[in-house]
Amino acid sequence: MLPARKALLQIHLCVVIWGFTAILGKLITLPAFALVWWRMFLVVVALVFIPAFWRGLRRMSLRSIGIFTGIGVVVALHWVSFYGAIKLANASVAATCMGVAPIIMSVVEPWITNKRFDPRELLIGIAAIPGVMLVVGGTPLDMRMGIAAGVLSALLVAVFGSLNKRYVDLGEPMAVTGLELAAGTAFLTLLAVLFGGSATRLPLPDAHDAMLLVILSMACTLFPFALSLVALRNLSAFSTQLAVSLEPVYAVFLAMLLLGEQRELGLQFYAGLVIILGSVLVHVLLKRT
Repeated sequence: MLPARKALLQIHLCVVIWGFTAILGKLITLPAFALVWWRMFLVVVALVFIPAFWRGLRRMSLRSIGIFTGIGVVVALHWVSFYGAIKLANASVAATCMGVAPIIMSVVEPWITNKRFDPRELLIGIAAIPGVMLVVGGTPLDMRMGIAAGVLSALLVAVFGSLNKRYVDLGEPMAVTGLELAAGTAFLTLLAVLFGGSATRLPLPDAHDAMLLVILSMACTLFPFALSLVALRNLSAFSTQLAVSLEPVYAVFLAMLLLGEQRELGLQFYAGLVIILGSVLVHVLLKRT
């Protein structure tokens, strides 16, 4: 098999696996805050035993460590809001909200990375607004808070994605990942200690949740991360971005197949999803030119 074709299959496998994170978030009974803390903590524990993490960390300057620590806090808030959207609504709603992240990034990224602003990208974002309105209209009233949490999650992923893009050359991927997740874990721990309310409790998972958390952190976080690094060596930026843009499609399909969520949502929701993903596809094609 040609290296490029093999890499394309690898990145699509990663995207499908990432689609499962929403399903697991629905199946795990822990609240969003505790779920994220355990996910980050387990990945950090695993990275402690990987020599590449320590080698990369030793090569970082104190300034770089500070930057990635700050980004890790944004990552933690993104995951809490993403899984909060799943708990407040469902996996399909959370995944669809993440579909607007590339469009939000088109506005956020120039500001963070000092890249030239392209007004065409703003027009694409405006074109996605009817899709967002349809998604809201096709979602039951008791799930609207989930949409709000999902949009916040999309904004946060656009912010930390842009920050990572700006500072990516300051550290090796394994060290950056470990540092960001360790910082996120420490930040959530601090919140739990300072506030100590029901929203920030860190209960021990039962056997069912523990098994799913291990799958979420190892199979859906560490494994696709390592595999995506291998795939990126033989893929163009366009092919990668196009594949990643399909994550909401995979997640919504899996939610329909495994959770039967199509019974909870109207046709308006899926029409809005098509418009949003169409806007994302146009955005990806635009960035190729």
